[in-house]
Amino acid sequence: MTKLFDLEERTAVFSEKIIMLSKSLKQDTISRPIIDQLLRSSTSIGANYMEANGASSRKDFRNKIHICKKEAQETKYWLRVLKQCFPEKEGEISILWKETQELTLIFQKITSSLSN
Repeated sequence: MTKLFDLEERTAVFSEKIIMLSKSLKQDTISRPIIDQLLRSSTSIGANYMEANGASSRKDFRNKIHICKKEAQETKYWLRVLKQCFPEKEGEISILWKETQELTLIFQKITSSLSN
């Protein structure tokens, strides 16, 4: 995955990759709710980042970035669980998990820098 420095673009591309992965998976009674949760949390990262960029105050910005971090952490969880449903997709899921970890660290750094 190419590293992007434009965080709006990076989070959008990440969401698109999750959507493409999700569309490629065979859904059943076990995997469907996991995929649904993954889609919700992963696409929320970029949506909340877009909202943060339009924030009305520093406090609002910080809150939205904190939500980005929380959604990224949740996404890591769903990717881990999804790997159990689709072990044949372990490589692709692991790459997405690593990207989610990097996003988590980026959002953590942003919130930490705003505390100062």
